[in-house]
Amino acid sequence: MSTLLALSLSAALAAAPVLSLDEALESARQQNLDLKIAQERFEQASLATRKAWSGYLPQVAVGATITRNNVAAIIPAGVLGPNPITIQPLIQQGAQAEVRQAIIAPQLWAAIAASYKSVKLAELNTQTARRQVLFGVAQAYYGAAAQQEALRAQERLLELNQAREKDTQARFDAGTVTRVALLRAQLDRSRAEQDLVRAKNALAGLKLALGTLIQREPDFELAPPPEPQVPAQASPEDLVKQAIEARSDVQASEVGLELTRINKKGVLLSYLPTLGVTGTYRIANASGFSGSNETWAITFGASWTLFDGGLREANLSEASSRVREASVSQQLAQARVKEEVRRSKLDLENALANRAKAEEALGLARESNRLTDVSFQAGVATYLEVADANTSLTNAEVGFVSERLQASLAALRLLNSLGSFESGSVRKEAAELGAQPGAGAASQPAPQQPAPAPEQQTQQPAPTPQP
Repeated sequence: MSTLLALSLSAALAAAPVLSLDEALESARQQNLDLKIAQERFEQASLATRKAWSGYLPQVAVGATITRNNVAAIIPAGVLGPNPITIQPLIQQGAQAEVRQAIIAPQLWAAIAASYKSVKLAELNTQTARRQVLFGVAQAYYGAAAQQEALRAQERLLELNQAREKDTQARFDAGTVTRVALLRAQLDRSRAEQDLVRAKNALAGLKLALGTLIQREPDFELAPPPEPQVPAQASPEDLVKQAIEARSDVQASEVGLELTRINKKGVLLSYLPTLGVTGTYRIANASGFSGSNETWAITFGASWTLFDGGLREANLSEASSRVREASVSQQLAQARVKEEVRRSKLDLENALANRAKAEEALGLARESNRLTDVSFQAGVATYLEVADANTSLTNAEVGFVSERLQASLAALRLLNSLGSFESGSVRKEAAELGAQPGAGAASQPAPQQPAPAPEQQTQQPAPTPQP
């Protein structure tokens, strides 16, 4: 059962299409449902400018009526003139066209200016949503790739335990080892099988989550992702300055402050009078006293609200409070960015230190495993020592994968805090941030280790047998 399971897993991975990190990010840009919703919301918000201008552009309306009156009213000829005058026909028909145009409308000036800021604010919010979604896709990819690497470690451990069980069975049959040693070998093999099943299910769950983000069936294998690179020599102050300049959410807070100021100006402009012109054209089948079936008129109108019961004063106080709130929100956004960048850099330093220790422990575990195998072949080491060495090596491998994952995720969080994931790949974003090859978040993998493939931050390494 265990051999067949391992072979089937390897065959499935070999036959599955390979998905790279760049392809996953591009699929998310094109297919992610959250991004599609954000884009539609931006399209809706972009109509604010057209709506604002509609109040200042000409308003044209036409209409027609037909009325059946109960009686007709006609003044006979000779009373007021040589021709009869129809005051009210029995079937009364009429049509009119009206054009309105605002000439001076101070409040509309502010509304138009505010609409442009609203569109800009919606665009920045969409960029922020895109950045967070792509950051989530990158995290999910690294997590699934790490679990894929942990699965391979569990497969290697199962193969070792199967070979050790077979060898122990032969020794037991020859009478050179006790039944306790055989039971221990069988127990280690059984645990390795169970751990392999857990690792397989964990990988399937992580692929399912990634596939949901990119709207793709989780029938793919993950290519080893690149180590995310960050500016190694940049100081925290330089990183904070760069983040404040690049982050769309910080820019959105600035635009929001400008928008509240424009809205306040709109309240102040409401104290001014408005002026407009209206042109009307009417035609009817009743000429009336004028003797003409057509009439037209041009009207200039002005209005000035001198007192509205204190409504404008209340609106002005509210607008002033909103300006102060937006100003504090802008300061808060910048403070949060500073804290996020500095904390991310500290987390990266800790993760790099932990990864270096895990890499050192992996090297020691490999050397210990090699020496134990040599001693076992020479008849010096016992089976229990060999089993413990194998388990320690697997634990060290999985631990290194986990710590490498934490270092990669810490680097991703730092990149995200600097405003990355707007476009391009991790490599491209790192180059744009001034990263240097080999510096920052990555060091070379230990010998005999596949290319980096850390696991998801919230996913613990697959369990390994305990001696």
